[in-house]
Amino acid sequence: MTLIECRALTREYHKGDNVIRPLDGLDLDVDAGEFLALMGPSGSGKTTLLNLIAGIDTPTRGTLRIDGTDLASLSRGALAAWRSENVGYVFQLYNLVPVLTAYENVELPLLLHHLNRRERHARVMAALERVGVADRRDHYPRQLSGGQEQRVAIARAIVTNPPIIVADEPTGDLDRHAAAAVMALLGELNSELGKTIIMVTHDPKTADNATRTLHLEKGRLVESGVADTIGATA
Repeated sequence: MTLIECRALTREYHKGDNVIRPLDGLDLDVDAGEFLALMGPSGSGKTTLLNLIAGIDTPTRGTLRIDGTDLASLSRGALAAWRSENVGYVFQLYNLVPVLTAYENVELPLLLHHLNRRERHARVMAALERVGVADRRDHYPRQLSGGQEQRVAIARAIVTNPPIIVADEPTGDLDRHAAAAVMALLGELNSELGKTIIMVTHDPKTADNATRTLHLEKGRLVESGVADTIGATA
């Protein structure tokens, strides 16, 4: 079943007299439960597409429907509410709040929901246990390794139980061992919990973990294929 539908999706920015178009008329369907990798050179529109799907940015033209909802039709407040229910974001540099513990970082998204303290505690601990860092709940980011920080960031992304997880270079700041552990975790979230995952990466080995890989260049889809046949034209 198609979950995400992009049609002629375009995003433009104006810089002086120049028009910068990181996405240019892109068409894309993503099925529910898919694990999609986005690849391409810097400036190809990967992160722009990720931010549009996450509801962080809005398209200049075209349509973006997610589970039947046209994101461009939502007000800023409605879009924020939709995002808090539907999308978890995993960043390359974790984006943890340094003065908060791992527990408090994961709890942050829940403060926007109507949950009591006991309900929040249960969800936070379940998320931390799921990613394997419950024993680090009282540690601050500076007391964690990079891999542990990214696990905490993933726990924060899934604590509201969103159907979609977007990940922007989730292994880009990790060593090989930590990167493999993070990718195994994302694979489990996809295969065991049915999360739809859309991941930006520059690393073909990281992309191999996805079930489909799309290649973008200058804001357009230029080739696509399943993970074990990267390079085949669509």
